[in-house]
Amino acid sequence: RAHLVFYRCALNLNSSYNFGFLVAMTFVLQIITGITLAFRYTSEASCAFASVQHLVREVAAGWEFRMLHATTASFVFLCILIHMTRGLYNWSYSYLTTAWMSGLVLYLLTIATAFLGYVLPWGQMSFWGATVITNLLSPIPYLVPWLLGGYYVSDVTLKRFFVLHFILPFIGCIIIVLHIFYLHLNGSSNPAGIDTALKVAFYPHMLMTDAKCLSYLIGLIFLQAAFGLMELSHPDNSIPVNRFVTP
Repeated sequence: RAHLVFYRCALNLNSSYNFGFLVAMTFVLQIITGITLAFRYTSEASCAFASVQHLVREVAAGWEFRMLHATTASFVFLCILIHMTRGLYNWSYSYLTTAWMSGLVLYLLTIATAFLGYVLPWGQMSFWGATVITNLLSPIPYLVPWLLGGYYVSDVTLKRFFVLHFILPFIGCIIIVLHIFYLHLNGSSNPAGIDTALKVAFYPHMLMTDAKCLSYLIGLIFLQAAFGLMELSHPDNSIPVNRFVTP
């Protein structure tokens, strides 16, 4: 209750301060849709692509859950980037150091999670994307063999990526809680950049504003998932993996 109801916020907060809340909500939405997809996904190199196609074509509402999961991933990063840009503009990192560092860790964790998820459909772009990105890590001793389960992307790699992709978001939730704790411990910034006595309770003032922005965002996510996702997707990822042909 102290963090959700009685927490005091500056009265002059604008809509750019809603994006932290939107990051948390889109993160939760990703976990919900991801768990739903995991029930139908097969982390075998010989079956992964077919299991995704079966989900989209044969399972009731399967296409919607997959499109929501793929679309919301982009909106997670959009919200994070706006949230971080606002923090940079207001110099929040200079006096909210612990909150800023925890947010940076969450950002890097989200990038890793998104990369792992991009590999799971096991299309051409998934396979070759995994090959290229993991090769960039080769200067770090022992990391690539440990991550791939060998010296090249294989069935073992897909299994490990699936496990990591499932676990990392829950670690991200812990970091989000720590991020909120550090933020509320030191107090939020405001557009004026100075401390102010003009404050209101988080509920109902800020929470209602957050809820309004969330409703707009959910509408955009559903609109993009239903009508616009395939235009943004790479066509080569609709082709099964061929190790002998690059995209």
